[in-house]
Amino acid sequence: MKISFLGAAQTVTGSQHLLEVNNSKILIECGLYQGRHGEAYERNSTFPFEASAIDVVIVTHAHMDHCGNLPNLVRQGFAGSIYATSPTVDLCKIMLKDSAFLQEKDTEWINRIRHKQKLPPLEPLYTLADVETTLEQLVDVDYDHTFTLAAGVNARFLEGGHILGSGSIIMEIDDGSRSCRLGYAGDIGRNNMPVIHDPNLPRQLDMLIMECTYGNRHHGPVEDREEQLAHLVNEAANSGGKLVIPAFAVGRTQELIYIFHKLYNENRIPDIPIYVDSPLANAATNVFRKHRECFDRETNRIFIDNGEEPFEFSRLTYTTDVAQSKALLEQRFPHVIISASGMAEGGRIMHHLRNNLDNHKAIIAFVGYAAKETLARQIVDGAKKVKIFGEEHRVKARIERLDTFSAHADRRDLLNYVKFCPPGKLKHIFLVHGEEDQAIPLKDALRSKGYPFVVYPRRGESYDIDL
Repeated sequence: MKISFLGAAQTVTGSQHLLEVNNSKILIECGLYQGRHGEAYERNSTFPFEASAIDVVIVTHAHMDHCGNLPNLVRQGFAGSIYATSPTVDLCKIMLKDSAFLQEKDTEWINRIRHKQKLPPLEPLYTLADVETTLEQLVDVDYDHTFTLAAGVNARFLEGGHILGSGSIIMEIDDGSRSCRLGYAGDIGRNNMPVIHDPNLPRQLDMLIMECTYGNRHHGPVEDREEQLAHLVNEAANSGGKLVIPAFAVGRTQELIYIFHKLYNENRIPDIPIYVDSPLANAATNVFRKHRECFDRETNRIFIDNGEEPFEFSRLTYTTDVAQSKALLEQRFPHVIISASGMAEGGRIMHHLRNNLDNHKAIIAFVGYAAKETLARQIVDGAKKVKIFGEEHRVKARIERLDTFSAHADRRDLLNYVKFCPPGKLKHIFLVHGEEDQAIPLKDALRSKGYPFVVYPRRGESYDIDL
């Protein structure tokens, strides 16, 4: 068996790992690399293998850094099945179409500049037509249902607890003489987060590929989220300002709506408007409504059992068109805006940041991970000036970072993730989806617990493993 780490290796985006076993090539994830535009285009447009040689793909969840390059894989010749949970398939239907639209629009804008520079035009990574073909290849699978992924390889999804539909993967691999259990964690969620179930931990693994995004960081208590949000809303209302929240359209936006709804019902925030300004978030919320089977006990107790929709209440408005979005830029009374994208690398949030960064009454609250080189990371790291749409803007707004909202496991959660996999059984751990300052301390901690082989592979590295 051979495992090659082709993306999200010593970085946090572009998940892509190739498993070769029993003459089958299994691609685990096919995500977009997010970073500087030129580097991202180069990485995303080419694969270090022939797309047509891949037999099957399995995807853990619908975030773009895990599934966003699937249409390009199909465009380049992949014709096999793509396995994912049912909610992930439904989310991919909207996420990938939105991504294709942005790919085409971004390429159109870039080509206008290249034309002036007398450079040849670029093609988008993929188009809406490529997405339509990709969607036909998606196969939905229930949690805890064992299915045949390839010859000698059975797989099942465990609840991931990261976003709706997220899962970790357990593979039972048999080469005819020996067998092993390989776990791929995907993005590991946290316990006691709103809306969805907690992660289901794997047991008795022989090998594990595990994320390490926060391998050396402890998040603030989950219980603090509500009070932090309530405090910021009250401060914005009292100062006559705005609270602007860049948030991922899938997962984080719905979690924020849930908490705002709860705070409103409990009279812990003032009666001010709350807007969700993201067409993608609106569509994703509809997928959440469809998959109530994924809601946790608390969501049912607080809302469903009382006849309330978690994602609807009187002060909440979903914008439906560009005119409504533009109208928000002119509003002067206190309000809250939730808009995508979470890393501030595109979407309507760019206009809200451009409109509010130099306003000392505005509060900009970041509630998710900000990768290196992104606009969100620049602002969070304390930049005094940033460029948006090529124009320089001074940062006068109050900047807040709420790590209590992270949907990723922290150091405690990651070390706890392997508690049902004793060192004598779990002989290989590969750490992916994390930067070095997070990965190395986690690697040392796992080794100190007795795990004999813990590796932080570089991009392009391969490992041959005897079953």
